[in-house]
Amino acid sequence: MSQKTALYEAHLSLGAKMVDFAGWQMPIHYGSQLEEHHAIRKAAGMFDVSHMGIVDIHGSRARDFLRFLMANDVAKLDQSPGKAIYTCMLNEKGGVIDDLIITFVELGWYRIVVNAGTKEKDLAWFRKHASSFDVRVELREDLSMIAVQGPEAIAKVHTVSEQIERMAKNLKRFDSNVEGDLFVARTGYTGEDGYEIMMPSEDIEELWLNLVEQGVAPCGLGARDTLRLEAGMNLYGQDMDENTSPLISALAWTVSMEGHRQFIGRDVLEAEKTEGVKERLVGLVLQDKGVLRAHQKVIVEGIGEGETTSGSFSPTMRQSIALARIPVGDVDHCLVEMRGKQLAAKIVKPPFVRNGKVII
Repeated sequence: MSQKTALYEAHLSLGAKMVDFAGWQMPIHYGSQLEEHHAIRKAAGMFDVSHMGIVDIHGSRARDFLRFLMANDVAKLDQSPGKAIYTCMLNEKGGVIDDLIITFVELGWYRIVVNAGTKEKDLAWFRKHASSFDVRVELREDLSMIAVQGPEAIAKVHTVSEQIERMAKNLKRFDSNVEGDLFVARTGYTGEDGYEIMMPSEDIEELWLNLVEQGVAPCGLGARDTLRLEAGMNLYGQDMDENTSPLISALAWTVSMEGHRQFIGRDVLEAEKTEGVKERLVGLVLQDKGVLRAHQKVIVEGIGEGETTSGSFSPTMRQSIALARIPVGDVDHCLVEMRGKQLAAKIVKPPFVRNGKVII
């Protein structure tokens, strides 16, 4: 049986089409994925992301614990409560167990948001190593989370909640604030500004419906995927997984090699850098007619072959785009094999769209 978030009945009342996603009943759209996509690029929309895992790490050695488990260094957050970093958690082979956002709440307390499909795996990994650092791993199943995104998102949220407006007054991007069980972060997965808001599950429906009344469009997983692809943001399980290192997944910027900090997977990444990274994750813009999808062969003349990892039609650009892993080389065009044909594509550096504007 699929699990249901605290907003399940609200989704049904708003006409959502529900699907099973990572063991949860989630809205794929509320009638038009295209309209939901444009709502976030042009105004404000919101997602129920309560299926994701909210994990609190407590203990005097919580910092040491996370410095050992993560490729990025949480020491960067020292003396800055509310600051967050994006990081990968690696296995011993340098593969990505999951990509995460970690917030330093206060000394001895960090909050981690993990992907829905990897939640149990992540928790098992945390608990496997927790005893060595005497930390407590707490899955906050009492909290729900929504993401409100778009150029009008912040103003809309402030309209319905004076408390959030006060808490978020001085927040910069990737900052957060917490009061009791209300947590507000200026983060997102769309390439637009906005908030991710966590609060007790019994209170989340009231906030959701108040935002609907203010004209914030409820949006489903379909629009979330096309938005994150336009923003050049990786999707776990497609653009990286346990068999790919961050160095070949356009995530080298999330790896902190400074100093002598030992973290799981470091030795493998160091060897990969020494030998020379042989693949890279790039963006593709299709020049011919067709729709790019995952797992299509990419042919780079004179260099070799690769594969698309994510692909879709971009509603903002009105072109088909993709992320693809290809051999390293100085090239700007390739061919994508599609239904027995080879179609031309331009190789670009993501993101494709940011803050509502096409930037490639």
